[in-house]
Formats: sequence, C-alpha cells, structure tokens
Amino acid sequence: MHGFLDLGFGWHEVAARLAERVHVIAPDLRGHGDSDWIGRGGYYHFFDYLADLDEVIARLAKKRLVVVGHSMGGSVSAYWAGMRPERVAALALLEGLGPPDQSESALPGRAAAWIDAWKKARTKLPSPMPSLADAAARLRRHDHLLGEALALRLAAAGTREVDGGFVWKHDPLHLTMGPYPYRRDYAAQFWRRVSCPVLVVDGEQTTLNLPLAERAERRAYFANHRHVTLPGAAHMMQRHQPDALARLLLELA
Repeated sequence: MHGFLDLGFGWHEVAARLAERVHVIAPDLRGHGDSDWIGRGGYYHFFDYLADLDEVIARLAKKRLVVVGHSMGGSVSAYWAGMRPERVAALALLEGLGPPDQSESALPGRAAAWIDAWKKARTKLPSPMPSLADAAARLRRHDHLLGEALALRLAAAGTREVDGGFVWKHDPLHLTMGPYPYRRDYAAQFWRRVSCPVLVVDGEQTTLNLPLAERAERRAYFANHRHVTLPGAAHMMQRHQPDALARLLLELA
C-alpha cells in the first residue's frame, strides 16, 4: 500500500524483486494513480481506504497474506491488520506509524477550513507542468536520494497530459485537510489487536518521520515487532534501497 500522493507504480523497483518468489498486489488507492476520483459531493475519508483494501484482499490475495504499507499506506495497513487480525500472516510498516497526534485540534475551525478548501479544490484546476522533465525535477527537489532516471519513470507513471503540459494523477482534493484529526489513542485500538509478526522499517536519512521517542512508543503497541533502520535510505526507501528492502520483506514471506 503506497503513501500519500504516491501510486502503486512507486513500488515497481521492489515489486519486481518480490515477484520472483511471491504474488504481489500493488493497487492505486482511491483518487491516486489510475484509480477513479471520488464523485461530486464525495470526500476521501480515511476509513474508505480500509474498505478498499479489504475488498482488494478478498478478491485477489492468496491464502498466506503479508501486508506492506509505506507512510499513509502503513497507517491503512496497520488499521486493517487490527481490524482483521486473523487474516494477516505478517505486517511491514515502512515509516507507517501515522502522523503526529492531532487530538488537541479545534474541531469547529477545522471543519470550516475543510469545507472551504474542499470547495476551492473543486473549482480551481492545478497549473500544468510544462514537461515530464519538470515533473521529475519536482520529485527530486523533495527527495534528495532520487536519481534522474528513476525520477523520469515515476513522473511518466504519475502524471497525465492536459492542455499546456502535465498534471499529477492524484485528485487535488487530497491536498485538503480532512475534517477528522488524527488521534493516536484511536490508532492504538487497532495496533493492540495485531498479533502477527510486524516489521517496522525506518530510513536512516529520513526527514519525514516522527521523533525517535514517539516512534518507539508507537512500536511498543505491537506485541510482536522487529525494528530495522535501513542504511542509505530516506522516507521514500522503496526508491532508494529496493534490493535491501525486498530482502527484508521476503523474510516475512
């Protein structure tokens, strides 16, 4: 399960290595990649992703199931594993223990900001990027370990052509802040129910992760977990160290 504003193709470097031994499913989450956008009046609520993952697994997965989630996809995967603990044989969370706790958010103001941003996202179209090279350069600006060749492949997979250039495939509505704040105590209800082995992987050079103490506290909710720090990798570790990451994941197979 890919992360926020990413797509299933982002796994292709790792998936090709895994597929030599196991059956691999790497879907586009709703509103990402080539999945449909939500219809008029709809929104992307977090639990919708759980329903989608549940259906993908029911239709396509083999009997022995290992679920791998990166970043937001890790949050989705961990929730799902806590919802269906009897179904999953192993879980891998790649910097996927959730964002900072937001339980102190002022809900009335958040709700107003959500509705205002929702309206704006549906009336203002994103400005096109002039070329795939420009899209690749934007990816590299946010990922200092991403090479030029891979950036171009990711840009080609992650954009669609429009008048004036290229835009990202994800629905711009994803860039709005949702109405419900992230609460660690809610997440912990799911984490505690995960009984399978859990591999938690952090990138050694990450800048998009929780503080070290918070990571350790969240890992502790999983009764049977192993923590690994991946050298030479940042947050988008599947791009940076696909061989090493694939070897770690195959240990769960």
